[in-house]
Amino acid sequence: MSGAPLHGVRVLDLSRLLPGPVATLHLADLGADVIKIEDRGAGDYARLLGDGPGGVSAFYRSVNRNKRGLRLDLKQPQGRAAFLRLVATADVLVESFRPGVSDRLGIGYQALRAINAKLVYCAITGYGQNGPLAMAAGHDLNYIGLAGVLDQIGVKGGPPAIPNLQIGDLLGGAMSAVMGILAALFDAQRTGQGRLVDVAMSDAVLAHNLFPLFALHGSAGVAERGCDVLTGGDPGYGVYATADGRYMAVAPLEKKFWDVFCAALQRPDWKPLHGARGAAAVALRREIESLFLSRTQADWCAFFAAIDCCVTPVLGVAEALEHAQFVAREMVVHADGVTQYAPPVKLSGWVFAVERAAPAAGEHGEEVLLEAGFSADEIATLRAASVT
Repeated sequence: MSGAPLHGVRVLDLSRLLPGPVATLHLADLGADVIKIEDRGAGDYARLLGDGPGGVSAFYRSVNRNKRGLRLDLKQPQGRAAFLRLVATADVLVESFRPGVSDRLGIGYQALRAINAKLVYCAITGYGQNGPLAMAAGHDLNYIGLAGVLDQIGVKGGPPAIPNLQIGDLLGGAMSAVMGILAALFDAQRTGQGRLVDVAMSDAVLAHNLFPLFALHGSAGVAERGCDVLTGGDPGYGVYATADGRYMAVAPLEKKFWDVFCAALQRPDWKPLHGARGAAAVALRREIESLFLSRTQADWCAFFAAIDCCVTPVLGVAEALEHAQFVAREMVVHADGVTQYAPPVKLSGWVFAVERAAPAAGEHGEEVLLEAGFSADEIATLRAASVT
């Protein structure tokens, strides 16, 4: 990619499904040469999770674009040997095995560091490389539950609500991994020494569960679910239903926005109630609820279009894709037969493009091995032995 900041960086990606592939998606979109390495069996079964052209899911196509594909059986000595040759010239490796699996395969950090001291080795797991849960299985729901986040999501008196944004997988397994990889990669360019980047999805969730932590320092402690300032305690920050069964996100939290909000609605009597709590907040919320139920979402959108007080519609994802803001930001791309998101970071001097569709299993195996110095005969031997 022209001007891509990670042009020339080679990444070996042994991960599958969501966290690791999204991390390497960001690296690939920024210009890194990401080689997606799959086993000779099922490979990345994200291909089959959902509908998509040719029987390959939109999920797989969207998070594996701009990558090349190679198949290797790392359980065979020939496969491991081939992999080690690739490691010698790689900059980054990403894997999502349980702790100890890579060591048993002979491709753990210490083994690879002996071959390539500059290698940045990122291990993404649910609970990290140590601790009493290190070997435990888990999913996003487990990570956000353990880290005290799930307990805070939901309405007062109701059970915890499951978010449809995979906070642990994406905040932890993807974005925290990218942060660690880029930091270690930067340092490796200066010092010639790579690092083990130990990313625990549960750690990342805990480290960003900030407001409940802040509340622990106060006399009142952590508020009950749905009662914190930002989850129901302040009527100036909430979701209000409209006449047509839609919703508006109403967030004139600061005094300056609250005053504009009240003036626009011709409710000067609400201005002194900024920051109301307790019974006063409950009464005010009921009045705001009643007002928003008097018009449709479209009417409220038109009403607040030119009023700068933090009021926006609650959109479905299909509507969000067509919203003028995201269109202007070029956040939606159509590639490989599916609608996808563009990278969330815009950099000067670089224009993002989908230059490769998500690879079929092993699609670029021959070219990757030839680039790594394998001869045609060696590649034929690996194929004959079902190594690649």
